[in-house]
Amino acid sequence: MKTAISLSDSLYEKAEEAALYMGISRSRLFVMALEEFISKNNGKMITEKINKVYDKIDQKEFEPYLNVGLESIRNLTKNDTW
Repeated sequence: MKTAISLSDSLYEKAEEAALYMGISRSRLFVMALEEFISKNNGKMITEKINKVYDKIDQKEFEPYLNVGLESIRNLTKNDTW
């Protein structure tokens, strides 16, 4: 798909130089930059969505279970020697 974007002259020139240096087309440079941007920010978006879900949960409901894993490990290793 083709699209048009507006860039400042200085950014356009930097993109031209970068593409030339990398031996790729300017279009490919933009695709790579956008893919990287989306990849890096996708994790942030997922984290934000998860945080919104957890914000709706009453944490007190889970307090009795918070240390269950830790206590299980303590019980399993209580007779271990170093």
